[in-house]
Amino acid sequence: MKILRYHVLKEFFGLFLSCLGILLFIFLVGRGFVQMADLIFNKDVDVVLVLKLLVLSLPFLLVFVIPMATLMASLLAFGRLSSDNEIMAMRASGIGLFKVLSPLFLAVAVLSLVSLLLSDRIASTTHYAHRLLLMRLGIENPSAALEEGTFIKKFKDFVIFIYEIDKNRLKGIRIYQPQEGRATRTIVAEKGEILSFPEKNMLKLKLRNGTSDEPNPKDPSQFYKLNFKTYELPLNLSKTKVSQAPEKKPKDMTIQELQNEIERLGEAGIQATYPLSAEIHHKIAMSLSSLAFLLIGVPLAVKTRRSEKSIGFGMSLALMALYWTLLVGGKALAQKGLAPPFLSLQFCNLAVGGMGIFFLSKLERS
Repeated sequence: MKILRYHVLKEFFGLFLSCLGILLFIFLVGRGFVQMADLIFNKDVDVVLVLKLLVLSLPFLLVFVIPMATLMASLLAFGRLSSDNEIMAMRASGIGLFKVLSPLFLAVAVLSLVSLLLSDRIASTTHYAHRLLLMRLGIENPSAALEEGTFIKKFKDFVIFIYEIDKNRLKGIRIYQPQEGRATRTIVAEKGEILSFPEKNMLKLKLRNGTSDEPNPKDPSQFYKLNFKTYELPLNLSKTKVSQAPEKKPKDMTIQELQNEIERLGEAGIQATYPLSAEIHHKIAMSLSSLAFLLIGVPLAVKTRRSEKSIGFGMSLALMALYWTLLVGGKALAQKGLAPPFLSLQFCNLAVGGMGIFFLSKLERS
């Protein structure tokens, strides 16, 4: 039994490391090397700084590549074992799949915990350091005061959250105005645009289709809802802190920092639970996806009985496309408060892993 378990582990992790290297190379060639060449030859950026940018991007990239490598390795490894009739020989000898696979499941569970640590501690820190270095090089516009997917606190009296920014066009805008001793004023708009006035050192948000909490003239401590088709909000850039380090986006925060931010904003009367909780569960879901992919990859590989790499790659792409669709859709729902963050973000793992357990059980009984 020990020999069989060692053989399965060696087969899987040998292919896992190969797939990990290939995927990293593909992603780096597709994006990293092209960006590096542009920085070096077109923007005259020092090669050492460019290499530092590349190194800082690796942990964040690994968070996405590790689950993909796990899926590909499981399909290729068990496809080969099945096509060579090794799985059939094990079962004919009365050895169940679960007994042989238990060390592999344990190893991938540990890999998932390592991925969570990588995503939470290392990738968050290096992603923020990557943004800081880009800002230092002047590649990002230092005067850009608005960023999507983060609570912007650069403007005096206002906290702004924007779901999507496409050049000067905005979608899903929430503006909070905390007021000491009174309820927080809130402005919500379906869409809008950024108007820039450099000569006045000012930005103006032109909001459309929304509601605003306006103070009651008779009692300023109370607000009433005002629906609007167009609403203009001036923002003075002279009072921003754009010359300092940028504020962390949710992707730049650890789970503990995200939880602290939820509590801090909540105390100021700002509802930040859904978008920030979505990021917490996104980190957890990505880490657990390796285990889910192993569960679904093993029975699919045994059933197909194919060892060709093209088949494994094709199945990997199809499963990854399905998984990313569920994950991205779930995160969008969670950020907008349309579904509980845990359910919408973990659904993809529960669905994929649940199907894998069902197919494995069926395979064990057949």
